[in-house]
Amino acid sequence: MGKSKVSVQRFLPLILISLMLLPGLTEAYPDGIGGQQDNAGETIQDVAKEGCLCHGEEPSNSVMILLVGAPHTWTPNQTYNMRLEIVGGPDTDLGGFSARVSAGEFSGDGEAWDDDLSTRTHISSSSRIFELIWTSPEAGAGHIDFWISGNAVNGADGPVGDYWNQLVFNLIEVAEDDGRGTRTLIAGSGTPEAPASEAGEVDLHTMGAQFRAHWLGLLGFGAVIAVIVFCGLLLRYGFSTSYKGRSNLLRLRYKINRRGDQ
Repeated sequence: MGKSKVSVQRFLPLILISLMLLPGLTEAYPDGIGGQQDNAGETIQDVAKEGCLCHGEEPSNSVMILLVGAPHTWTPNQTYNMRLEIVGGPDTDLGGFSARVSAGEFSGDGEAWDDDLSTRTHISSSSRIFELIWTSPEAGAGHIDFWISGNAVNGADGPVGDYWNQLVFNLIEVAEDDGRGTRTLIAGSGTPEAPASEAGEVDLHTMGAQFRAHWLGLLGFGAVIAVIVFCGLLLRYGFSTSYKGRSNLLRLRYKINRRGDQ
């Protein structure tokens, strides 16, 4: 009895540490995600359509979702090889995605979520570049919608510091290839976003280069004005006395010369 009690006490710290790490592990999805998910008691009906809400309530413009090789239109029973890139966000190579299409089938890097071939997600979070292949359906599907949510993570425990964005587009069905080739679709600008201020306050340290350039311009303008004022004062009070004395000397010489002439 005493021996078992000692064993429990020995492993109790390990058990507590495991329980503390469990929430962080369940909030990150390094092996892929899709479909319906629970998020802090609320239900995400479809991660690809609604976004990576477990990593933030809103998409971030600091993350760019690029789809390279996307067609302008689609023709029946064709295979389109595309490359999905997630750019920006935390300074790591870690990320993931969840994609869904309204018709046709996905393949390429990753795997289908719950064996649904209209979905695709990562199987490892060690990269932000994925091959995404779409095979179009039979004729008659019409407009086809695509939803791609991409997440850029920092590798820390939990979602704090992670950012995501979403690319949504559609393709029109045509009978034959229109010959326009492919294009690159982009969502987001990759511009870092300043933290939200509290109570209407603005943190000057987050305003970046534009704010510094503004103040440097004002300081330069003030320096020019100061130099002009200094030069004016120097001309007015520095040289006026010497000029005055010289003018008196010239006037005296003029008088002497006039007397000599007389």
